[in-house]
Amino acid sequence: MATTHTVGIIMNGVTGRMGTNQHLKRSICAILAQGGVKLADGSRIVPAPLLVGRNPAKLTELARETGISQWTTDLDKALADPAYSIYFDAQTTNLRAAAVKKAVAAGKHVYCEKPTATTAEEAYELYAAARRAGVKNGVVQDKLWLPGFVKLRRLIDDGYFGRILSVRGEFGYWVFEGDRQAPQRPSWNYRKEDGGGIIIDMLCHWRYLLDNLFGDVQGVSCLGATHIGRRWDEEGKPYAATADDAAYATFELAGGVIAQFNSSWCVRVRRDDLLAVQVDGTAGSAVATLRDCFIQPYDATPRCTWNPDVPNPVDFWKGWSPVPDRAPPAAGEPAYDNAFKVQWELFLRHVVAGEPFRWSLLEGAKGVQLAELGLRSWQERRWVGVPELPA
Repeated sequence: MATTHTVGIIMNGVTGRMGTNQHLKRSICAILAQGGVKLADGSRIVPAPLLVGRNPAKLTELARETGISQWTTDLDKALADPAYSIYFDAQTTNLRAAAVKKAVAAGKHVYCEKPTATTAEEAYELYAAARRAGVKNGVVQDKLWLPGFVKLRRLIDDGYFGRILSVRGEFGYWVFEGDRQAPQRPSWNYRKEDGGGIIIDMLCHWRYLLDNLFGDVQGVSCLGATHIGRRWDEEGKPYAATADDAAYATFELAGGVIAQFNSSWCVRVRRDDLLAVQVDGTAGSAVATLRDCFIQPYDATPRCTWNPDVPNPVDFWKGWSPVPDRAPPAAGEPAYDNAFKVQWELFLRHVVAGEPFRWSLLEGAKGVQLAELGLRSWQERRWVGVPELPA
């Protein structure tokens, strides 16, 4: 009979939006529903989650909704329990580092959301502490497994672009202020004193996307803004928005590629998706979104001329072809699974079977480093170099 590896996971902060939806329901609960993670030898990894939070009422309701009966508000007691070998953190950013340090000191393997800390120094210390303790560690870098970027990676590996010249990313949507319509994001996101801000949030994403797909980030020029200074919180009370809600950044990458990313919670969408990344190369271009990828090779590139006095004869949307999905890995399975779930399965394989997992807390520190340097660039109104963090 096949072996079952039961892995206890302390899941801290799962009453929040990301923790509940992406990590608990769409990842851990989905893994349980499929019977665990199957290893090459036929054995299976089965998670045994313990829900941790500060609000007993929310935890009780979440336990009822998911069927996961184990929960607690006592993190120290959970960390002292040898039945749980992994600590996961999806708390607000300003609470994360202290809890991760406790987990490392307790000998737990650590997997956590990004940003891993509010400063690069503290984020790097988390990585160093995990290394010293000999615990396995990882940071969420979900966009690498989104269908659109899996397809984009395939184009890069196949040499489709020729020499890549530039990358342009547009991310964002209108987050309602809260007075006339309920906001789609929690209020702490807009308070700097609570660890909020779009630069610390999104530049961490752009760091791992750029590093993994196009080349290491070597320099940054960033301009931030707080476009909307007054918002309303979850209780309908007005508050001052002290954190940046938009960022306009340019990055220099190894190999000469130039990348530009606009990130905003104050923009209305007129593009393919909430995130669209255009890559231009000598042999062709592509636009990747969350789920899709479209290409325009050199021979299909229209000959454009500039004459604003007459209607343009080119339909610029029609000159792009979709990159097809690859065949599903097995009958009845989706071609592309939830990106958070995919990385969870990789981390569980890493912990149980020792399979490689390169998205460590060092990668998390790199993301915080870039965000911190982006904030410095904005403050000092200049380009800032991005030094290499030692492994």
